[in-house]
Amino acid sequence: MKKFIIRADDLGYSEGVNCGIAKSAIHGLVGSIGVMPNMPSVEHGLKLLEGHKFCLGLHANICVGKPITDPKKIPSLVNEKGEFKSSHEYRTAKEDFVNLDEVIMEIEAQYKRFVELTGQQPRYLDGHAVMSNNFFKGLEIVAKEHGVKYSGVTFDGTPIRIGNTDVHICKMKSMLPDYDAEQAIREAVESAEEGSTNLYVCHPGYLDEYILTHSSMARARAKEVAMLCNPYIKEMLDEAGVVCITYDDL
Repeated sequence: MKKFIIRADDLGYSEGVNCGIAKSAIHGLVGSIGVMPNMPSVEHGLKLLEGHKFCLGLHANICVGKPITDPKKIPSLVNEKGEFKSSHEYRTAKEDFVNLDEVIMEIEAQYKRFVELTGQQPRYLDGHAVMSNNFFKGLEIVAKEHGVKYSGVTFDGTPIRIGNTDVHICKMKSMLPDYDAEQAIREAVESAEEGSTNLYVCHPGYLDEYILTHSSMARARAKEVAMLCNPYIKEMLDEAGVVCITYDDL
């Protein structure tokens, strides 16, 4: 038996993304969903999920849209317009410019907004699209403060510890130019060890003007909706002895 958490990130990014995530969860394989509380479309996304029970997590975001915190209090994270610095700025920076105290303040604000929106504590906490050691530290600190499972990152292939479980993170291939969503999940299942617990992160969504102008990931999102809702992929998982779980099971 192989256990897989199939997680969809970015609920709230845009209405098109929300529609793709909702379909992938209600009619597909997604069981855990990362929510971006600072985004204007987040309430639309949560509305689409009403009447269904999913494992909702805080997908903390410091590179898209506007912060919840007063921008004047978090200058290391924002530009002159008071909006978050872009992911491109993080990728091209020569050093980690994120101030730890400031990022903790914003993550806390997003945590509180998540609770206000959903009426519950996030079941897990992770970060969106930024490779910053201080961001990772801030996420772990806030998660520990509130007793929330922290879904971290690893760069050497070693598993991460979530709750009491070692979890292997499947390699994300959606940024490749020849991305084949169905082949990617097949390869992840085939390479997973028997008895292992694995995290498969997806970004399903449909395309609208906002996502086309604000995200480097576009067509791959629609490909993932199709894959996650494909009954043949579900059959493949069953035949491979895969059991789909959520963060609640860790």
